[in-house]
Amino acid sequence: MSGMLLTKDTTFIIGPVAEILGLIMNAIFNFLNLIGIPNVGLAIILFTIVIYLLLMPLTIKQQKFSKLSAKMNPEIQAIQAKYKNKKDNNSMVAMNEETKEVYAKYGVSPTGSCLQLMIQMPILFALYRVIYNMPAYVTTMKNAFFPLVDNLIAQSGSVDFIKTFQNANMFTKHFENELFVSGNTEYIQNTFIDVLNKASTTEWSSIGDKFSVLSSDVTNTLSKLNEYNNFLGMNMADSPSFMMKEAFSNGSFLMVVAAFIVPLL
Repeated sequence: MSGMLLTKDTTFIIGPVAEILGLIMNAIFNFLNLIGIPNVGLAIILFTIVIYLLLMPLTIKQQKFSKLSAKMNPEIQAIQAKYKNKKDNNSMVAMNEETKEVYAKYGVSPTGSCLQLMIQMPILFALYRVIYNMPAYVTTMKNAFFPLVDNLIAQSGSVDFIKTFQNANMFTKHFENELFVSGNTEYIQNTFIDVLNKASTTEWSSIGDKFSVLSSDVTNTLSKLNEYNNFLGMNMADSPSFMMKEAFSNGSFLMVVAAFIVPLL
């Protein structure tokens, strides 16, 4: 995973696919921003619809294969039963030939379903990576963290402070990376954005408490992010576990329900 590219995935196959899907997500978000409704929840819904439409040909093929499999299975099982107790080479060859004839009869390949799944799986994994790391792929969302990130980096003790955030341990290697240690500006910015993107509402508030000079920057940044992340009255940047904790502390039944609904959706 490359820190210079924020949290973009560089895994073999999945990384390049995520890059392409990221361009689609970025275009969708820019369009929503252009018409005055830059919203992460809505962007994810539209993004998911677009991806499923793109996958529709594969989905249709798989559904056809499933229907044909239901018709073929009795014939294939009959062949297997016919040669059940015959383990000699001639019987095995004959069984394979008869099985191939059944597949040829219905015009499908024995590996047809597997091939479709192999094509779909990288796309679905890449889909998750894009949604999970929106600022890495959506320029507008990344820009929302500025100028706060630059001003926060300039504060003495900001690195040690941000390391105390709950999800900072996910980026331990980033903090220890030579580029971070040597003071590479872009790498440090990206690492801070990585952590802030996963920060809870409470952690955001703690920035203004710790560095009062940044209060207005925090307010402006949160205003933008809340506009982007607010979906049906919920902040999609908050993790379900955080929402659950807040729900129990506030005695809010609706927040408990929301904590379950968000990951489900």
